[in-house]
Amino acid sequence: MKIPLSPPAISTVLNKLEPSELADAMQQITPLPCGKYLHWDELRHRTPPATLSHEAWWASVFFARSGQMHELPLLDKSGKPFKFSMPTPVQIGLHHIDRDAAGQIRSTSDHVAPDDSKRYLMSSLIEEAITSSQLEGAATTRQVAADMLRQGRKPRNHSETMIFNNYRAMEMLRSMKGSPLTPSFVLELHRTLTEGTLDNPLDCGRLRTDDDINVVDNRDQQVLHIPPAHQELPSRLERLCAFGNADETSEPFVHPVVRAILLHFMIGYDHPFVDGNGRTARALYYWSIARSGYWLMEYTSISHILKEAPSQYVRAYLHTETDNNDTTYFVLHQIETIRKAINALHDYLSRKSKEQHETQKLLTASPKLRTRFNHRQQAIITHALRGSGESYRVDAHQRTHNVSYQTARNDLLDLKDLGLLEVHKKGNAYIFFPPADLRERLANLSGGHTITSQILLGGG
Repeated sequence: MKIPLSPPAISTVLNKLEPSELADAMQQITPLPCGKYLHWDELRHRTPPATLSHEAWWASVFFARSGQMHELPLLDKSGKPFKFSMPTPVQIGLHHIDRDAAGQIRSTSDHVAPDDSKRYLMSSLIEEAITSSQLEGAATTRQVAADMLRQGRKPRNHSETMIFNNYRAMEMLRSMKGSPLTPSFVLELHRTLTEGTLDNPLDCGRLRTDDDINVVDNRDQQVLHIPPAHQELPSRLERLCAFGNADETSEPFVHPVVRAILLHFMIGYDHPFVDGNGRTARALYYWSIARSGYWLMEYTSISHILKEAPSQYVRAYLHTETDNNDTTYFVLHQIETIRKAINALHDYLSRKSKEQHETQKLLTASPKLRTRFNHRQQAIITHALRGSGESYRVDAHQRTHNVSYQTARNDLLDLKDLGLLEVHKKGNAYIFFPPADLRERLANLSGGHTITSQILLGGG
């Protein structure tokens, strides 16, 4: 990846500009050239306003942003503070997140029934565990990894161990969102994330002890970032924890979502561990945003969105580091990521709601089936009717719905006794499969009810 070109020093620009050109630049002052928060490396390829050179245009942007900038109690490796601003796109993005992730959807959505919320939560934890690990090199299919987590089997290789650890860490964070952030908390989180995956087991749950680490582009090994010296890491972590625990009375005021994003940013910047920095950074984001009451974010996966465009993720870091510690670039990128994750959740819930509604319509059309199945069994029937070809196990069904083993076993055996599932033994476990003619069997169970049969068979 090409490292973005740093902007020219403002003193150099001012010395080059004629007074008339500087006056023109100050009349066109804006923090959002072309309506975007452009970095110099992007702006220099755009067409400037007619009377301005690219340097004069950048000067107008620089002075507009400087007046809106706030210094943070977070420092770069030279001891200079990181900064952030709140341009209109940030404010609009935060408004949407406040509206969509902190309360309103709980009362207005008809998608998440109480009995379904645990199932949706497990799906989101699995998705985040898988994609966060894949971002850092885990190589396995989503289906294999999801089956491992749902079935509770032990991981078989390094990649599965990364994913298994990530899932455990996300579960741990849910129970600790009310706890203050401390260095020991961060170290324990890292230990959970990396246990059994590091070359040196002693590096698990401890800060790195040397500087033999750089952030590189895996494609060509180009060095993208040199983290701070390892001797500074204890004090930097203390400072980061104090920032993470601050509230609205602290100066400057930092919106809770921005605070969570900046925790994410700083772990990536400091790279305090030999490995697992990205997973730790994203996990701390989840802790912080849950601590601030954004309950819906438990049901989203930001890593799923980041995995779709990893180069943009890296570039957001580089734009900050190459433009005088302006974290607004990273904040904007993450706000867009969060909003995409929320939209993906809405799409998922709408799809699940539609599928559940169609299944319920099929079942309620028949007096014999109307009250025959509980909501867990309806979920299996809904899933099976999609023709995914997936199998079902008692332990996976138990974890998905958070019920006892016996309850899960009874659910599946009941469907098997009705002929809606078939069973085969694999090792010591029984595997349940939907039959190929599931729709016909449901129609037959309805007692030959004409309307139901037509619906189930797709005939009207």
